[in-house]
Amino acid sequence: MPGPNWPVDPDVIDDDRLRFERLVAGLAARFVDIDAGDVDRAIVDSQRQIVLALDLDRSALFLITDTDDLVFTHSWARPEFEMSLPPVSARLAFPWFLARLRAGETVTVSSVHDLPSSVDQESLRRIGTRSNVAVPLTVAGQLIGTLTFASMRAERLWPDAVVDRLKLVANVFAQALARRRSDEQLQQALTEVRRLRDLLARDNEVLHREVQTLRPGRSIAAESAAAQAVLRLVDQVAPTTATVLLLGETGCGKELFAQAIHERSPRHKRPMVRVNCGAIPTALIESELFGRERGAYTGAVARQIGRFELAEGSTIFLDEVGELPLEAQVKLLHAVQDHVVERLGSTQPIKVDVRVIAATNRNLEEAVAARTFREDLYYRLNVFPITVPPLRERVEDIPVLVWSFVDEYSRAFGKNVTSVAREDMAALQRYPWPGNIRELRNLVERAMIVTAGSKLEIDVPAASARAHDKSPRLADVEARHIRAILDRTGWRVRGAGGAAEILGVKPTTLEGRMAKLGIRRPDKRA
Repeated sequence: MPGPNWPVDPDVIDDDRLRFERLVAGLAARFVDIDAGDVDRAIVDSQRQIVLALDLDRSALFLITDTDDLVFTHSWARPEFEMSLPPVSARLAFPWFLARLRAGETVTVSSVHDLPSSVDQESLRRIGTRSNVAVPLTVAGQLIGTLTFASMRAERLWPDAVVDRLKLVANVFAQALARRRSDEQLQQALTEVRRLRDLLARDNEVLHREVQTLRPGRSIAAESAAAQAVLRLVDQVAPTTATVLLLGETGCGKELFAQAIHERSPRHKRPMVRVNCGAIPTALIESELFGRERGAYTGAVARQIGRFELAEGSTIFLDEVGELPLEAQVKLLHAVQDHVVERLGSTQPIKVDVRVIAATNRNLEEAVAARTFREDLYYRLNVFPITVPPLRERVEDIPVLVWSFVDEYSRAFGKNVTSVAREDMAALQRYPWPGNIRELRNLVERAMIVTAGSKLEIDVPAASARAHDKSPRLADVEARHIRAILDRTGWRVRGAGGAAEILGVKPTTLEGRMAKLGIRRPDKRA
């Protein structure tokens, strides 16, 4: 049973041994300053050189997995002995080998018949191995894998000098793989640090903007009975942990009322986390809300915590919640109901202490009937519904809002506006505001840009050209119709030709409906 490629003549043996030692020394030097991206290629090439130098047939490198098994990662073989491993567990196929490797032993097998384990014998025969050496790969005393060399054509001896050099090669490989793993972990950590830094910067920017928005002088305008009624509901629900559903048209200030609930709650010391569910791509909504693990999907190179975890101990505001896809609604129900989230790519539940405020301009009952919104989620969110009135139902608030916007843009644009044209303010109160407060802000900003004096003149759009006809709700339709009749009668309710007569109802009935719908006569003194 000859040794690996070493002839009987002592002088020739010494020459071959010297050449092999030089080969090993060269391979070791190659790995000193190797780039992480070149490690795999260099290992396979080193396996090739050693197999050829020792006249062997195949080399394979295995690494320990998270399940304490071995996975085949690097190999080189002569063409007629290409590596083809059956999909079996190494723990089951090679129990004796693994036990010796875990004990830190190098296992040499000159003949398969010498193995004390019949399971290991059969496994080696199945892959065609006649002689084998398995060297443990260790880092800081911990087994990370094994490097093997095999003879398929004949049984071989494994001289101590050869085994010692193979141990050196295994140590070089182990250190190179460990350095690469450390580099990868460092890059992942740096990526995560950069992501968290950017997230913190964004959160600081958002928080700064919100503080500016909510500073004294920019609080909710509540001169109207409709707004005051909503604020009473806000004061009732704010001290609790109840889920709140804010309903209302787009641009009517739902986010500001959500902030008011948060600021009046015991959670006000931490910033409220905002999520616009309609602005996040469907493919990313789950990872944004609930987080993800590294490798959860292509491109997920680092772990990311979700907005629910970010809102721990605070409030999360889910704007446009009606836009959530159905698959995300299932997880949201779990989070709202059980206060538990699961990151994408993980089955490990994470408890969260988060108060949920949701908002939508959609009719969720219709969405439930159309099966585009889960019924169980709707009822879980609808614990304490608050309908934020549109601007046309709180016309008494318009002067306050106008002056708050004037003050804001006066500072921003360096202008000194001290008055607003009386007729323009009255026109603003007559306008139906299909775009609500957002449209009013834009209108004031545009007027502030073009004004050159201290008196602001606002070009109010024609009501007929921008009549509000978006909402199909019965109350909105009724309010629009009543307001149109009142505009026609000059807001005269009683008497011949009055609004009550035209509508065919008693004056007291009409006045009661006006009060319920928040319809108020425009302030002519503005």
